[in-house]
Parts: sequence; C-alpha cells; structure tokens
Amino acid sequence: MTRLSVNINKVATIRNAREGNNPDVVRVALDCEKFGAQGITVHPRPDERHIRYQDVYDLKPVLHTEFNIEGNPIDKFNDLVLKVRPTQVTLVPDSPDQITSNAGWDTKQNQGFLTEIVGEFKDKGIRTSIFVDADPVMVEYAAKAGADRVELYTEPYASAYAQGPEVAVAPFVEAARVARSLGLGLNAGHDLSLENLKYIHSQFEWLDEVSIGHALICDALYLGLETTIRRYLDCLV
Repeated sequence: MTRLSVNINKVATIRNAREGNNPDVVRVALDCEKFGAQGITVHPRPDERHIRYQDVYDLKPVLHTEFNIEGNPIDKFNDLVLKVRPTQVTLVPDSPDQITSNAGWDTKQNQGFLTEIVGEFKDKGIRTSIFVDADPVMVEYAAKAGADRVELYTEPYASAYAQGPEVAVAPFVEAARVARSLGLGLNAGHDLSLENLKYIHSQFEWLDEVSIGHALICDALYLGLETTIRRYLDCLV
C-alpha cells in the first residue's frame, strides 16, 4: 500500500503570518492522522519561515504515524534530525533562500558527501531517502551512496500532465523500475494533486509513499481537511 504523508509546511506559513498559534500545527498534524494520513512531513528551513525547529520537537512525541523530516543536510539540520530521530529523513539540495524545492541531487557528483551523511543517519536507525530527478543515473548513485529510498521529484510530471499523461510519466516509470531493480524503496513528491496522483500511482503501484502539501492544503480550504485526505487516499487504492 502506498502511504500518504501530509506535508504541513503551508499550515505553518499561515500561522506565521500573524502572531500566535492559529492554526495550530500540532493539532492539524494530529487531525491528518485521525482522518487517515499514514505520515506527516515537515521541511524546516534555516530561516524558519514556515515550519520552525521547535515545531519538529513538539510533533515528535505526539505523532502516531511515520514522521518524515526533509531538508538540506547542513549542520543545523543534521543536529535536529539526530536529536529527534524521525522515521525517515529526506535529503533535499535546497539553498537557504529557495522558495521551494526545484531539483533533485546530482548523486554522482555528490556521492562522497551523501554517502557520509546517509551513513550517519542510518547508524542511528533513521531510514534515509534522497530526493532525485527522474534520471536512472541519479537513482543508481543514490543506491551507491547507501540510501534506503529515493524520492522522485515530480514537478516535471505535474507540469506536463495536461499535455499528455503518458509522455509526462514515462521518465518516472523508467526511474521507478531502476529503483526497484536496485532494491531501493520509492517515494514521490512535489506538485502531486487530485488531478494527477491517481495516474502516476497506477503506473508503478510499488510506490511506498507520496508526500503532498501545497495542493492538499489548498483543496482542504474548499473541501475540508477530512474529505480532502480521503480523496487523496482514494487515489492510492
């Protein structure tokens, strides 16, 4: 079964627009679990413009599902992950001022660095995933770095979906097959939505997890959080 991990960064963005704790990030995370989500994802950035480091500490003891922390493995981030020890850490090559993730790792060029970081996290029992483009070579070198999983960066698929789903998904099917052949677990995320999720899932149903934030939170404004999560779960059946 493919798990749905809800990225709650956008909830924190709304909260941070005003002083106080409305909406309550922890409460929303617990509601997501209650409504059927099998995981919670956060992406704390160095400037804490949405998820704050304290949010991560607050979430860890109360969550009942898988906790995924994603981000660029700078020292501050690594220290946080090693202290919290989530179920999974997802390594993303973001620059500090980046609005959102827009590319995967060059796992070949950065193999030495990634191997060291992956080993450090795995030594503490943290499942480690590397964010990659739908490129078989990048998947291959993620495996060589010792990753447990790769997360396919799906924005190119989402952008091209309306022009032709078959063409849009083809590189992702190839990358997914390579990951499977190498014994890697497989995640996917970025710009997945109710419009395009069911189709990509149908193309490689061995997908372990999708991480969805922006589209899901936007849908929840119209449909309500419980109905929205159920609709996303329906796409993964």
